[in-house]
Amino acid sequence: MTLTALVVDDEPIARHAIVRLLRDDPDIEIVGECGDGVAAVAAIRNQSPDLVFLDIQMPAINGMDVVATIGAERIPATVFVTAYEQYAVKAFEANAVDYLVKPFSRERFAATLQRAKARLAAASGVGAQASAQILQALDALRQREDYLQRIPVRVDEHVVLVAVDDIVWIKAARNIVEIHLVDRVHELRETMATLAARLDPRHFARVHRSAIVNVRRVKAIHPWFNGHHVVTMDTGQQLRMSRYQNEAFLKLVSTRGGDAG
Repeated sequence: MTLTALVVDDEPIARHAIVRLLRDDPDIEIVGECGDGVAAVAAIRNQSPDLVFLDIQMPAINGMDVVATIGAERIPATVFVTAYEQYAVKAFEANAVDYLVKPFSRERFAATLQRAKARLAAASGVGAQASAQILQALDALRQREDYLQRIPVRVDEHVVLVAVDDIVWIKAARNIVEIHLVDRVHELRETMATLAARLDPRHFARVHRSAIVNVRRVKAIHPWFNGHHVVTMDTGQQLRMSRYQNEAFLKLVSTRGGDAG
């Protein structure tokens, strides 16, 4: 059975790489290539391909917008193409949606294509359940994209963009927060609650009402007294953890692989 495929990616090199690999498969007929979301919507509607390789990150209309425009119930079987690291695509794994992380190997591409072909052979299309899974995966990625990657802070007469990965911990100080890096502290006029909501909860945990820590910078967690714990950062800074922050404690322990003492 011959399957028709559409390739959508705004990066010519990545798009051509997918096309080249697809041409090696005698069961695949390429019906088009698109370099942007607008062209992708038109091609899907006009060509009705069996399978779409869809880049998520594109300017103007991205992959999520393409799905929303076509409608999840009408979108063809889709292999999402993303530049996210492996840990960032757990939404795909949890919802059984095929994906490719750039850069990908020939072997990884072949395995993805085989799964897509098996799904099409078994279901003759994505069906309602798969459509719901696509929406769940996209919603998870959309939420991730909403998290801060860099925080603008004022330094003298300039604005400096601080990468959230460089943050060791954050302290609430009245109507501002202090962003502690390894070698400096920045002040930001923001409430702790507002900033906490914009940080990825997989990487940041509130251990006290006045302290948020970067989970990846935690060196150890030690019991203190009356249910309290002390969190030691990789800079040597020690922070008291509230006994009411059990969820944060469990998260830190599981993330650090059992460094709690």
